Amino acid sequence: MLDQYASLTANWSYPTAIRFGAGRIGELADAVKAAGITSPLFVTDPGLVTLPVVAKALGVLDAAGVPYTVFSRVDGNPTLANLDDGLVAYRAGGHDGVIAFGGGSGMDIGKTIAFMAGQTRPVWDFEDREDWWTRADPNGIAPIVAVPTTAGTGSEVGRAAVITDPADHTKKIIFHPKMQPKIVIEDPELTLGLPPKITAWTGMDALSHSLEAWSSPFFHPQSAGIALEGMRLVKDWLPIAVKDGSRLDARSYMLIASSMGAVAFQKGLGAMHAMSHPCSSLRGTHHGLTNAVVMPYVLAFNAPVISDKLAALARYLDLPGQSATSVIDWVLALRAELGIPHTLKEIGVDESVLPDAARMAEHDPSNGGNPIAIGQKEYETLFRRAIEGTV
Repeated sequence: MLDQYASLTANWSYPTAIRFGAGRIGELADAVKAAGITSPLFVTDPGLVTLPVVAKALGVLDAAGVPYTVFSRVDGNPTLANLDDGLVAYRAGGHDGVIAFGGGSGMDIGKTIAFMAGQTRPVWDFEDREDWWTRADPNGIAPIVAVPTTAGTGSEVGRAAVITDPADHTKKIIFHPKMQPKIVIEDPELTLGLPPKITAWTGMDALSHSLEAWSSPFFHPQSAGIALEGMRLVKDWLPIAVKDGSRLDARSYMLIASSMGAVAFQKGLGAMHAMSHPCSSLRGTHHGLTNAVVMPYVLAFNAPVISDKLAALARYLDLPGQSATSVIDWVLALRAELGIPHTLKEIGVDESVLPDAARMAEHDPSNGGNPIAIGQKEYETLFRRAIEGTV
């Protein structure tokens, strides 16, 4: 199998050092050393910690004599308690760096543990607002090696993490340039065991990142170009990865599309994420699934001001009709093909979340990147459409 996909192996230096290719988890110990880490805290989630992919990674460290501690007290939507527990484990073990291993939750907590390891201020002082990141002591940030096991968040190449604040149940984005991992190992073999449902949900998350970045009004041509190609990869390969999870080529291209989405959204996100975050906080929904559910409703809402952009996307993706409507129709068809529910109500979000969810969406940092300015009143309308199924 590896020989067949040998061409899908490369070393990239954008936006950080990435070692891509099947079997490259075997380089984990070398990557840890290259990042300047001698004793890592291995951060993952409870769903992964007992699986063969973790055993394989730890076996590489064992063979190289790298001492480590495993931390896996991580919720699906990471919380302040997870971070506090992780910091206790990090300091108790005398660690000098982090291996962030897994999907978005393990990745986000791992990155935030490394970021907070040498800080004296509370984590909320570093929320992604104005220049709050400059409050941090850069010398107190530990190095990170990231290993994604899902193709969705792209957090392995990102400079931020999402943590839920228990005080008001909001998801907050913690940002600092040095939160970006020093080295990333992207091994598509680690994603082969993902069930079809999780493959679909995380893949749609990758699509939402590139789609919102493409739609964002901010000027960033580099990210716009990456977003276009990221969406093409999702169109071509996500249905295959869901239908036949053993296809290493499909897994490879989706892992690439995931990282591309995270690079692209440096241009901005929008209402999809602003709606998804409150749903996850208030009802515990899966982030990627929620983005997938709200996607067509947000696109239809924004279409009047991004019709030219959506038409250009339709031409790039070679969609029938090559119009803004073509993109919305494609998203609806893709969701149906992947078994994504059509309404928020089907995933446990009903009108009882209003007006709290609408208020939280208005104040979500992602809201600022939406092509149309949206306040609480408009979000209430959008939530109702997504709950009732009216695109």
